Amino acid sequence: MKHIHKYLIIPTALSLGLFTACTGDVVIESGPMSLSVDKNMCVAVELEGSGAPLTEKASTEYLVLEEGTVDNFKLTRHDSRTAGDTTVYTIEGEASMPFGGVVKKIETIRVDNRFPGMAVTEVKYVNESDRDLHLVKWVNHAFRVLDNDDTPAFWSFQGESTIARADWILPVDSTFYQRNYMGMNDSDYGGGIPVTCLWRKDKGIAVGHVELAPRLVSLPVKKSEYDRFAQVCVESAGDGVTSFLRGDTVSTIRTFVSAYRGDCFAPLRQFSEYMQASGLVMPESEPAAFEPMWCAWGYEREATFDEILGTLPKVKELGIKWATVDDGYQIAEGDWDLDTRRFPGGDRDMIDLVNKIKSYGLKVQLWWAPLAADPGTKVLKEHPDFITLSEQQTPHYITWWDSYYLSPVDSGVVAYSGDLVERFIDRYHFDGLKLDGQHLNSVHPDYSHAHHPDCPEYSYEQLPGFFKMIYDKTRAINPHAVIQNCPCGCCMSYYNLPYTNQTVASDPTSSWQVRLKGYVYKALVPKTAYFGDHVELSDNGDDFASSFGIGAVLGTKFTWPKNNPKVKADYRLTPEKEVVWKKWFSLYNEKMLSTGEYVGGLYDIGYSRPETHVIRKDGTLHYAFYAPSFDGEILVKGLEEGKEYDLYDYYNEVSLGRVKGPEARVKCKFERALLFQADEVKQ
Repeated sequence: MKHIHKYLIIPTALSLGLFTACTGDVVIESGPMSLSVDKNMCVAVELEGSGAPLTEKASTEYLVLEEGTVDNFKLTRHDSRTAGDTTVYTIEGEASMPFGGVVKKIETIRVDNRFPGMAVTEVKYVNESDRDLHLVKWVNHAFRVLDNDDTPAFWSFQGESTIARADWILPVDSTFYQRNYMGMNDSDYGGGIPVTCLWRKDKGIAVGHVELAPRLVSLPVKKSEYDRFAQVCVESAGDGVTSFLRGDTVSTIRTFVSAYRGDCFAPLRQFSEYMQASGLVMPESEPAAFEPMWCAWGYEREATFDEILGTLPKVKELGIKWATVDDGYQIAEGDWDLDTRRFPGGDRDMIDLVNKIKSYGLKVQLWWAPLAADPGTKVLKEHPDFITLSEQQTPHYITWWDSYYLSPVDSGVVAYSGDLVERFIDRYHFDGLKLDGQHLNSVHPDYSHAHHPDCPEYSYEQLPGFFKMIYDKTRAINPHAVIQNCPCGCCMSYYNLPYTNQTVASDPTSSWQVRLKGYVYKALVPKTAYFGDHVELSDNGDDFASSFGIGAVLGTKFTWPKNNPKVKADYRLTPEKEVVWKKWFSLYNEKMLSTGEYVGGLYDIGYSRPETHVIRKDGTLHYAFYAPSFDGEILVKGLEEGKEYDLYDYYNEVSLGRVKGPEARVKCKFERALLFQADEVKQ
């Protein structure tokens, strides 16, 4: 049986010196949100000026022990102090144990005026009972969020990553459960955004953690078809049971709760602003990261030089500015020397290829899957200790690549990867990197004796530092380089976001995923260049509108004039498709909505129908409505009161009429998408 992890144990008694007596509920206010704490330390969350209650009052922070759940705390003291923008509330209570003594609870709640509607909590538990205890997990913010007769009952954002590659924004209705574990959920998949949002039409709640490095927690969402509520919480998720000895103090990580109106956009934006204010700063994207992209992956791994170079005249003609050399140039994952069958002249051949691509006026990006090495490769023969190991001392396997995981904190791996960056950017003169693979999002706890067996979670927590190395080294060589992080099918780890200047839809399974992923990234990183991925991955393989309308960078992997004979899929740019491709890329380069401001809060991505997105660019609002088929009235919101606007469908080049702000109803009929701009009528 393990002892409590080092960041959870404080082996000394804690004395607060609190003296304030408590009568009635303790009420903690943060902007429009209030937390009411009663004498049993039960908590309810409410939003100012709202109708139906948001949560039940319940014991929301507690311990689960082998000896039983400890949630029967009685409030003994409370206190508060204010310094600058922050007020710190300290609440103390005790739970009597059946075998004698108590478990003491000291809860610290911080409210920052800069982040109204949000409260950050840390809880300490002191074992003052007559026995050594055994901790299964701690739980924070265990709220029952009440149903308000909406259909569906709730919408949610849930930021886990699994092999299912499921939607991140989804309804919660009838019977539902999702664990939202932030560690590894499958051999290749893990990590994500440590926030859960659950909302009704009138208001919602978000919970998560605000540590500056990944933590092994879960944020489960649960609902029974028989209940008029759904449950959310943040809970520790380590393996096994840990010892909680007499006199020990268990400390949770810093978690938060927020209450809000609307969908998940506002709480995700606030979470990210809080994290950035705490030191985890997001980069602004390079202007080049907003330029449209073509990728040679339409020819797949067997792409020939003639195929790539033969397609470039058409790439240039369409107004595309980037070309990507994708998987297949290397000997194997891990052995990134050039395959001599394709590059008989070695590095000189790659340099010539890059120069020929650039001769078309294009920038060039290189695909790379770091932290993966195939069994039998030269790098593993020379450095067998590069890999991470399970508790049974077996290699962790990346099933997608048929590879082993490399340790992101091994000094040799870091040096080897840094040398590759120098080769790709300095020697080959690539303008950017496409970092690819779902395994990039997280790593398993590493029990290798060559690394840090005393703290297997170290590699998991320090993974972002590996991507910081790549980002910093790349940008030191080429200050304008574009670094795309594409964790295939994953909800990208929030902690990797500061080290990429181009986010990506990363293998969306539908046009809806293209849009919802862009929605999330634009909430978290407002100035990100969000790449909608290859249009061939969207519905019907041609849904440019889903990228264009949400302000995503357009991309394609078309082949021309014919496919690679070894590739089964047909990606040919036929004359019919070329007309469509040319029109979308021309509109994209004209409007560049990807550089505009995504306007959140006007519509609800769950409840508003048809689904609606708005981009403000150069003072003009650009609307995008989506539905399989629609015939009726749409609501145009966000206009200035008293001003008149001409609505213009720029794709079909037709007027939709003149309207007056602040809101207008417009009769329309469309299939799949309707995109238009609102031009103010000048008096």
